Amino acid sequence: MTAVDWRRTCTYANTSDWGSQHKLNSSLTLQKMAENGAQQMSLLEKKIDDQIEYYFGDHNLPRDKFLKEQIQLDDGWVPLETMIRFNRLSCLTTDFKVILEALSKSKTGLLEISEDKTKIRRSPSKPLPEINDQYKDEIKNRSVYVKGFPTDITLDELKEWFNDKGNVENIQMRRTLQRQFKGSVFVVFDTDDSAKKFVEQKDVKYKDAEMIVLLKEDYFKKKNEDRKHHRAEVKAKAKHEKEEKQKQAEDEEMKSLDEQTGCLLKFSGELEDQTSREDLQELFSGHGMIKWIDFTRGAKEGTILFKSNAKEALDKAKAAHGDNLQIKKKDVTWELLEGDDEKETLKKIIEDQQQSLNRKRGRGGRKFGGRGGRRERGGRDQGKLQYQGKKTKFESEDECDQEPASPKKRALDDVKAEEVGEPASKQIKTENGSGKQ
Repeated sequence: MTAVDWRRTCTYANTSDWGSQHKLNSSLTLQKMAENGAQQMSLLEKKIDDQIEYYFGDHNLPRDKFLKEQIQLDDGWVPLETMIRFNRLSCLTTDFKVILEALSKSKTGLLEISEDKTKIRRSPSKPLPEINDQYKDEIKNRSVYVKGFPTDITLDELKEWFNDKGNVENIQMRRTLQRQFKGSVFVVFDTDDSAKKFVEQKDVKYKDAEMIVLLKEDYFKKKNEDRKHHRAEVKAKAKHEKEEKQKQAEDEEMKSLDEQTGCLLKFSGELEDQTSREDLQELFSGHGMIKWIDFTRGAKEGTILFKSNAKEALDKAKAAHGDNLQIKKKDVTWELLEGDDEKETLKKIIEDQQQSLNRKRGRGGRKFGGRGGRRERGGRDQGKLQYQGKKTKFESEDECDQEPASPKKRALDDVKAEEVGEPASKQIKTENGSGKQ
């Protein structure tokens, strides 16, 4: 029996409280890990240690639903049998001895190994930070945006590239909603100075590609400015298109006016209050096709727009009535409009025609959706109970580095954690997207 084992046995014999015994075991484990930490790690052991410490680290553990559930089951302890179901760890090794050997050489003291060497946990002496505004600001101040990577790059290749760029705590690969890598990452350094030092480097390249490097806060400021500029451009374009359409409409209107020159006939006189458009239609029936009558019952004057020459229609009507063309036996003055008066009157008539058409369309639009709709359908739905199903909203797929459909989705994509630690049997949002350096 070694001296350490003898001291441990004596302590157990004099300690009736299991909690005290358990704390002593953990302390001895940490001591052993610290002693072994001086040993040189192999490349595989370093990768194992980095990956597991990432799983239990400040960036991943708070948002890893599966792992958070596991640590609630046994005072923070997670069986190694469960850990080797995490994809990135299982790709490195599933050998418990190799995993324990790697963790025993760690100098961080983040993890503890159980006495029976079957479980690990985050050390209670290193609790998770409180996720408050101050903590978020601290993370933001040491976070850097880097763009220019090929879209098929792997997390391991990213970690290798950042290996000599400073002490990196986390790499978040930014992806679209379709899980496609955008070619940009958010990198969290260990200190503000490390982040600033990396940003201040000149001519940062990945292979031969020039990289865009900004502090995360500066990136979002630039993004907001770009969005404002884009909105201004869209607004200006919409205004220009509206003006072009208006000009085109005016040109078409003037063309229409030119085509209807010589078709207007104005009338005035002491007309009876009951004089109507039907009287005018009857008066010119067989003499000229009337397109529009601008006249209100009770008025003393009005205008008639013929489909063809107004003078020809007037001459035919006069000839048919002995050159004395009256309306309900009332003398009327007939005047052919020309020049500016003709154009202004034509313009007013065209506007009235459009308003009338819009009103008809409005009434038609209410036929099946407004009041009276059921009567117009013949009343076949009256008295029946109509079932209305739950409305389903379908959203378009529009998620890239350009303007997204909605601010909420852009925020989700910019801040969303990448997958870094998922068991093979249960998908976790922290696998394949981030890594600890």
